[in-house]
Amino acid sequence: MTDHATAPHPVVPLSSYVDGPRLLADIGGTNARFALETAPGQVGLIDVLPCDNYPTLADALRAYLGSPAVVAAGVDGLRHAALAIANPITGDLVRMTNHHWEFSIAALRVECGFETLEVVNDFTALARALPHLAASQKRQVGGGVARARTPLGLVGAGTGLGVSGLIPAGESWTALLSEGGHVTFSPANETEVAILQFAWRQYEHVSAERLLSGDGIELIYRALAQHTGQAGQALDAPEISRRALAGECTLCDQAIEAFCGMLGTVAGNLAVTLGAQGGIYIGGGIVPRLGERFARSSFRSRFEQKGRFVNYLAQVPTFVITADYPAFLGVSAILAEKLGS
Repeated sequence: MTDHATAPHPVVPLSSYVDGPRLLADIGGTNARFALETAPGQVGLIDVLPCDNYPTLADALRAYLGSPAVVAAGVDGLRHAALAIANPITGDLVRMTNHHWEFSIAALRVECGFETLEVVNDFTALARALPHLAASQKRQVGGGVARARTPLGLVGAGTGLGVSGLIPAGESWTALLSEGGHVTFSPANETEVAILQFAWRQYEHVSAERLLSGDGIELIYRALAQHTGQAGQALDAPEISRRALAGECTLCDQAIEAFCGMLGTVAGNLAVTLGAQGGIYIGGGIVPRLGERFARSSFRSRFEQKGRFVNYLAQVPTFVITADYPAFLGVSAILAEKLGS
């Protein structure tokens, strides 16, 4: 990915909001994504900045606001902002789990001159986006039909493993403030037992995130190399995925297949835990890039593999989120509720 992403559609430079454009951000462990919302549903001037290039979140934010495109649009004196961040939000101080950034929400608001600054967990924001996804922004994997006004589940692997859910609340929804990616990993077959035993040599607690993430793919690859007696190499997760998708490496393909199966079990666990008959959505940066390889993997069969509950889960649909910047939909909805419009 390049340092700067081009906006997917033109931006209306003048805001139809009476108090000006609103800043939206999606902060992950690897990239910080920024955009301006100039009217309800009108999001543009999207830019993607690598987190490692900036000492602090405030530095990255200033770089975005000072970028030529934003300056050329004549945007000045933003009053309202909403940030989704890959971290639990339990108070004013935020220390990122998968990056070194930390900040005070109140201090950041003052430093940047905002009247309103909403900071929420990234998967809380992504969960809020689910009802707003168009048919073209999601792809169903397997069978099942969503039941209206029932809970939705969300799980997504990237730098970490995000988990959330969306519960109907009157005419609106309530997003769960979940850290479900840190539940203890549960193996479902002998190969996964071997992978878990390999991981135990390095980690006292092996969470679902430890294996269902970018670092997790690398850990699975190394574990399978030892378990099967194959010769492994020093490969990172993108290269493992590339070789698997290109059909260049059997071990890489086995690692991706194990990843997909494990994710199916985690998604199925979430579905029965939440009673998510509205469907389970798969977000994060890894799965959408797997394309048809994910669709033909063991994900869906493992999702349904719950003994006496197989018929229950067969009716629950699973969707891969394919929208480019879905979290913006969620933070926009959260900010609109905060501002009353």
